Amino acid sequence: MAQELSHRGEELKGLGWNGPDVSRYVELWEYRQRWGAMNLEREDRLFLRKAENALPAILSGRAAAKKPIKDKTYYRWLRFHLEAMQQAEADMGLADGETGAWPVMLEAELRILDHYQPVLGLPDTLKAKALAPIRETLASQVAALGNVKAFHFEAALNALKEKENNRWKHLRDGDGSDRTYPILSAEARGGFHAEAHDAIHNLIRSTFPSLADTDKPELSHD
Repeated sequence: MAQELSHRGEELKGLGWNGPDVSRYVELWEYRQRWGAMNLEREDRLFLRKAENALPAILSGRAAAKKPIKDKTYYRWLRFHLEAMQQAEADMGLADGETGAWPVMLEAELRILDHYQPVLGLPDTLKAKALAPIRETLASQVAALGNVKAFHFEAALNALKEKENNRWKHLRDGDGSDRTYPILSAEARGGFHAEAHDAIHNLIRSTFPSLADTDKPELSHD
């Protein structure tokens, strides 16, 4: 059984637990993560155990790999940010064929994940953190060409967090003040897609532990 990396309050709600009990579980889970189970009162330890026994086991290894990749947290996280950008672009007044550089990068990454089907457990997602500076470098190259719009990268996730107890991180590091959203012309999109694909593909294929022994053929950017 794999160790949980965040609390599972939403799952308890789905199992019919009431709001106060779910909140108590979340508070106790977070306390235990910080201070350890030994610092909990016996009654609280028993309650936490009861809640965790009610939850389905977290699978790892081959069992976890059976879960469709589109249902994996990391994949859903990428898809969420991509859809937020696509919705925002509808109101940006872009010319025919223009698109943001960020969606092109995220689409390329999702396509690579679809092809190789990595497990996307903790070992893979730790390696995926190295994609953040690659995205920033690629985006800055397009921004330097001068065609940029403004986009609040954190707005959609902030809105989601207000509605539900979501622990996803923002796509970009920093304080959220950089809203530079570089735009690609229709002519430049193909070349940028190829460059983004190569950079993202090389990191995923060469560093994700679950792909070390994959027999999938290499994916081209075409």
